[in-house]
Amino acid sequence: MTVARHHEYTFKEYVSLEENSSVKHEFWEGEIYAMAGGTPEHAALAMYVGNALIEHLRGGPCRVYSSDLNVRLKPTGLATYPDVTVICGPLEREPESEGTVTNPRVIVEVTSRGTEKYDRGEKLQQYQQAPSIECVVIVSHRERRMEAWNRTASGFQRSEAGPTAKARIDCLGCDLDVDSIYDAAGMP
Repeated sequence: MTVARHHEYTFKEYVSLEENSSVKHEFWEGEIYAMAGGTPEHAALAMYVGNALIEHLRGGPCRVYSSDLNVRLKPTGLATYPDVTVICGPLEREPESEGTVTNPRVIVEVTSRGTEKYDRGEKLQQYQQAPSIECVVIVSHRERRMEAWNRTASGFQRSEAGPTAKARIDCLGCDLDVDSIYDAAGMP
């Protein structure tokens, strides 16, 4: 018995699909995966984290981007749409896709029931392999909790912030006030 091989997509094929699609997809190891839509709470958390970063970074060399920005991680090949992305300085674009950047400095992912294990596991590991990424923030959908994974000389160090605390993003010199963000998003 022979097993049918599945089609391995090239990044160029992925880009072509994205340009003509009404939904977003991730690309990794020749596979294209449809991304699930989020809940209103998920969208609000992403928006208020982004807003807090915009307020802190206003007037400086860093810019905050929504989940509409496609990011490609050169070391692993993953192309994805983080919930919030911060880029400092000029954009470095993927040669095969003008709309895809390759130099995020900070990534924020808001978890969901369907993505929490992936966000905290394999996806986090891939983010940590990208040399431009200095911090990954994971925002819980279940409780008032944020994890900040800051790059240090010895690797990524995890810190956690819950109610009444602040998540520190070292490379930006900024704190995310957990209660302020969850309150603004209307989360208990």
